[in-house]
Amino acid sequence: MANNRLKEFFQLGELGNYFFRVFQKPDPNKKSNFNLRMMHGINKISILMFLAAIIIWIVKRVL
Repeated sequence: MANNRLKEFFQLGELGNYFFRVFQKPDPNKKSNFNLRMMHGINKISILMFLAAIIIWIVKRVL
């Protein structure tokens, strides 16, 4: 029972799972087109820039 509650607490949901899917290697069995690859590439860049900005902001606040 406690194990199930702990597993439920750490569930990421759809948004968290998307972050993991974006940074995984593409599945060779799935068909992909140029627009989809570019969209995921732009999403990777924006996620990384957002995380960098948050880290810089936190460092400036602490120091």
